[in-house]
This record gives sequence, structure tokens and C-alpha cells, in this order.
Amino acid sequence: MPKIAEIEGTPNPNAMKFILKEPLTWGITRSYDNAEQAHEDPLAAALFGFEHVTNVFYVDHWITVTQDGGADWHELQRKLAEPIRAAPAADEHSAAAVAESTAAIADLSPADQQRLEKINELLDEQIRPYLQGDGGDLHVLGLEGNKLSVHYQGACGSCPSSISGTLTGIENLVKSIEPDIEVIAV
Repeated sequence: MPKIAEIEGTPNPNAMKFILKEPLTWGITRSYDNAEQAHEDPLAAALFGFEHVTNVFYVDHWITVTQDGGADWHELQRKLAEPIRAAPAADEHSAAAVAESTAAIADLSPADQQRLEKINELLDEQIRPYLQGDGGDLHVLGLEGNKLSVHYQGACGSCPSSISGTLTGIENLVKSIEPDIEVIAV
């Protein structure tokens, strides 16, 4: 059962990041925009059981919960803490799922797989640590020709700066290795 080490605000005033002492997953990202999406995930389903929760995002040692702005954070934090503390810590199943998730790029040509690997390395080094520090992340959905589709997760998913400034910054960074690329947020 993960213990909460710290609770931090994020640049998105409607999102809070809970930092845990034990991991919930080993590298597997869980992101849900509503209770229906989360119905097979006991932790996320329990969090969506509280009024005002609009997004649940977690990976490794942290979880970000976003609300609609209608709840008092102090009161909501106390409620959210109970199911977070009751959640099971990561296990071997979580580690095995990491290996499965990397198989998604197998459908790309070898040249496109190499392009995507370079892009992901760049994102891992220069973008994701900052997004994760703010309670969010960026998931690459696909690469078709010169269009890179990405999806913001966690606190970044509903943060106004993610769709404007951050997306432009990501595109400019990726253009340093792929000059003709277009980055699209989905």
C-alpha cells in the first residue's frame, strides 16, 4: 500500500500531484478522462467516485488528480488520500506490461521506428521530465509521414499552456532533428 510522501500543486490550478513512497506501476502510464474509461482500474474508479474529479493520471511514484474547479482542494485531498493509500503497490505484472507496451511501434517501417526512437529520446531528455514534474506527461500516439500525434496526460491534459506554448516548444524542439515535422495534440 503506497504511502503519500508529499502533495504538490501543479501549474494547472485544478490538478494536484500526490508523490508516493512506493510505486503504483513500473513505467506504465495510466490516464483516464472519465469514470467509464477507468471502470477496470480499481484505484482510478475509486477516485472518480468523488464528485468533481475529471481526470486521473498515474505512473511509478506519483498520481495526479484533476478536478473541475468546484471542490475545495483541502477537503478533496483528504477524501482522495484514502483510496490512494489503499491501492496495491506495483508488482511483476506491471513490469511485464511495460514490455508489451513497447511492441506498438512494431507496425512502423524500420526507418520510421528509428525516427520515432530519436524523437522519443529527445522528448525523454528535454520535455517529459518537466511535464512529469508538473504532474503530467506526453504520450506519442503515432507517426505518419511528417505528422507526429501526441496526447497530453494528467495535469497537462487540461492546462491551457499545454495546447499553446508547450506544443509549439515541443514542435520546435522536434524540428531540430526532423525539420519538416508537424506535431499535433490529440
